[in-house]
Amino acid sequence: MPTGHRHVIVIGTSLGGLAALRAILAAFPEDLHAAVLVVMHVGTQRSLLPELLAPHCRLPVKHAEDDEPLARSVVYVAPPDRHLMVFEGPVRLSSGPKENFARPAVDPLFRSVAVEFGERVIGIVLTGDLDDGAAGIAAIKACGGWVAVQDPSDCVAPSMPSSALRATTADVIAPLDRLGDAIVDAVNQKPSEERRIVMDKTPIELETRIALTGHSSPDDLDALGERSTLTCPDCGGVIWRVGETEPLRYRCHTGHAFSNASLNAAQERSVEEALWVSVRRLQERAAFALERAHVAQRRNERHEAAEELERHARFAALEDSLRRFLQQDAIERTEP
Repeated sequence: MPTGHRHVIVIGTSLGGLAALRAILAAFPEDLHAAVLVVMHVGTQRSLLPELLAPHCRLPVKHAEDDEPLARSVVYVAPPDRHLMVFEGPVRLSSGPKENFARPAVDPLFRSVAVEFGERVIGIVLTGDLDDGAAGIAAIKACGGWVAVQDPSDCVAPSMPSSALRATTADVIAPLDRLGDAIVDAVNQKPSEERRIVMDKTPIELETRIALTGHSSPDDLDALGERSTLTCPDCGGVIWRVGETEPLRYRCHTGHAFSNASLNAAQERSVEEALWVSVRRLQERAAFALERAHVAQRRNERHEAAEELERHARFAALEDSLRRFLQQDAIERTEP
């Protein structure tokens, strides 16, 4: 691959990503002077993404394999349940901790190529929920790379592109029908000297190592950020806050990483689940109090029956109030 031009394209997407990837890859010529690496949130299930993309692309499309050389004019797709990265030359696959509740996740790939290739990287964020990719695209930009983001108004799910635009300044913001051609133009342009940003890459390198190896220590995390009062929603461990500005992120000592939006979404789910458990417990307490009241009535124990009926009414009222709160909260969270 040429060393003087941009020769690595990385693309991150989630909800709505299949159609978006088909549109982008269709614009790439068969002699594209760049390797293309793609992360789409596919989870652990078997993925047919290469087969679904290949008919729409003039380049060969394949699942990446660990330790294979990176070649131009090839599209490498992250396989299920593995982070896709580039480390010291070849493609690397990792079963390291999930980031933003995803494996494969976008941020590990973006950070790894930012460290490895600097200004020769083209980073692309397409449609998707929450904000995986925001921290990674900021790292690419900080290391001198070229950044493009799908216009949020053109997205099935605008959250990922919107978060990327809050995290850094994009070189191009465009709908899908123009984005592919803009990427090809960027490949053929030699990066200017002004883009070769000199910065301390140590934090990005450290996070890349954590994602690759799955190992981190409190000392590592102390070097990245500050301990917070929060706990990890995956393992319950202590969480460190990484950074003071957008994109605000969090990491636990076992390696799980969360963006601001993904951690907030996890806490919302956790609170909602706990409250629904409380609804069930209150319903049980009300039913049990009513049974005890009936037993007391049959024994002609009027005072005990009255107390149990009062408990039943109190638990039933609290259950009803909590249920109505949860239903109203769900409506408000889904309203535009």
